Amino acid sequence: MTVRVREGRERKQIHLAAHFPGVNNTTVWSDPDSGSQIEFASFRHLAESAERGKFDFFFLAEGLRLREHLGRVHDLDVVGRPDTFTVLAALAAVTDRLGLVGTINTTFNEPFEVARQFATLDHLSDGRAGWNMVTSSDSFTGENFRRGGFLDHADRYRRAAEFITVAREFWDSWAPGAVIADPARGVYVDPDRIRSVAHTGPQFDVRGVATLPAAPQGHPVLLQAGDSADGRTFGAEHADALFTLHSALEAGQQYYADVKARAAAFGRDPNRLKVFPAATFVLGDNHAEAVDRARHIRLQQVSGPTAITMLEQVWQRDLSAYDPDGPLPDVEPAEDPTVTQGRVRHGDPKALATAWRERAQAERLSIRELVIAVTSRQQFVGTAAEVADEIDLHVQADACDGLILVPHLTPRGLDEFVDQVVPLLQERGSFRTEYTGHTLREHLRL
Repeated sequence: MTVRVREGRERKQIHLAAHFPGVNNTTVWSDPDSGSQIEFASFRHLAESAERGKFDFFFLAEGLRLREHLGRVHDLDVVGRPDTFTVLAALAAVTDRLGLVGTINTTFNEPFEVARQFATLDHLSDGRAGWNMVTSSDSFTGENFRRGGFLDHADRYRRAAEFITVAREFWDSWAPGAVIADPARGVYVDPDRIRSVAHTGPQFDVRGVATLPAAPQGHPVLLQAGDSADGRTFGAEHADALFTLHSALEAGQQYYADVKARAAAFGRDPNRLKVFPAATFVLGDNHAEAVDRARHIRLQQVSGPTAITMLEQVWQRDLSAYDPDGPLPDVEPAEDPTVTQGRVRHGDPKALATAWRERAQAERLSIRELVIAVTSRQQFVGTAAEVADEIDLHVQADACDGLILVPHLTPRGLDEFVDQVVPLLQERGSFRTEYTGHTLREHLRL
């Protein structure tokens, strides 16, 4: 496929990020090439591969509690979930240009602490820090914290908005020139250039002073996972980039137009809000080989027991007696939200079960086949040239500004994309051949 750019329009530059797979149902842990999700060597390899490919940033998710299923710790979580800031700070020492983005929760943290941690990371990395802002109304996760899950779902974005306001006040409290280098006095701080933070609101009552000078970027780049209506509005007002699951071409175009319009309604330049769908890729020497390999990977990702587990999360009952290669259960979902705890829930379980059953009947899908179908995210499958063309099409057609790539192997799953696809995108003039800036804001043209 040859990508056509609308006449008179400059070719958009593709933005790429690498998601460390870690704990999820995308990584194929049974593959002999799969490595550790907690050893530093794994984080370092993926980050160095992304920087070799001139990616914009490395993206690290976070889990604040080990998930449980049917009263037991979920097997994918038993090896642990490292602290985000510790990992990113370590990566700052072994990378030079790659942006470092971490997911940090606004529900269970405090603005001063998070503002200080991101300012520190921005200083350590010389301006490469980014924050993926997330909220939580999950009382199960909240049990790890003093306050518990005290927020109603509707209140979590209100807290997040106020959280960002207070964090910005701390980031802005040291004026430029507050740290002075004088030949006679040495390096000293001018107290007249430091402003105290005084904030009173529904969520926070803060009186204090930031402990660091202004960071290289001023503020870290702000990302937000915004798919719901509230999430889209919050992201359009506060975020620099949105992380979304809307990645198929037509759905992506609709989402892209919607959030850009929301940004404009807040008086923002829509071009300053970047859209990043999550996506996977599978390469082959020819198209048929890639398709066959993609199917093999999906069967590895969704084993029979995994399919039953996924179904139990919706049906909220023990379904271990059912054959994963057989039809869906003929029983209705129960109302036991404790069956699976610590996972994001999307929609009404009964409505979702009805939709899944209708699809399974219409397409004659077994339990495992259905779970594979409904849990698949956007995949770019084909030869390196086909994948490069398809990614370029999505960006030039305004379905997104770039992609957050989620390899199926930790940590070497990104290598073949960097080696085979990136050079083709560079040849098309759609992707940088060298970094032209140093900070993450410069990479994203913010």
